[in-house]
Amino acid sequence: MSLQIDYYLAPQSPYTYLGHLRFWDIARAAGASIKVMPVDLGGKVFPVSGGLPLGKRAPQRQAYRLLELRRFSEWLHVPMNIEPTYFPVPADDAARLIIAVDLHDGTHAAMSLTDSILRAVWEQDRNIADEAVLAALLVERELPAKRLEMAHSQTVQERYEADSQAAVEAGVFGAPSYVVEGEIFWGQDRLDFLERRLKRG
Repeated sequence: MSLQIDYYLAPQSPYTYLGHLRFWDIARAAGASIKVMPVDLGGKVFPVSGGLPLGKRAPQRQAYRLLELRRFSEWLHVPMNIEPTYFPVPADDAARLIIAVDLHDGTHAAMSLTDSILRAVWEQDRNIADEAVLAALLVERELPAKRLEMAHSQTVQERYEADSQAAVEAGVFGAPSYVVEGEIFWGQDRLDFLERRLKRG
């Protein structure tokens, strides 16, 4: 029986960006299924886990974060603008759009759109809080334009809230987090551990 990975992500997260495609490759190679779960990191997860928004972190932590992003970008050969124009950026609309696509078009489409949204922030310097940008990303992925309207539905909002609550209940405190049978792997730098866990079955 294939394992399921609960993929708790934040569409504006630099570490989600750095690990997204590598994670997807690891899951496919292991024959594992992915449950795409965008979460409200700042509004729901951080308040109960002790996390702080970037602007409220100590200057030392902010400076080291930039150093680490540059290191990982170079090591992984992932192009990255470590100080994009549109960051920090509200990501609720992008998260809900990913959910709408997941509900109507499936996991593969949701993962593809997530890739586009992450690239928009960290590679292309686009504003994912702008509905026109989200509409353009749908076009670029050849997904139905009506998903943007569906993203504002009560069904999608309830799913967003449920995924965020599930993250809290699972003990998730940051993104990306990958959870396999209750075991948390936090951060793209834990993907080697996740890969070994999947190989164990």
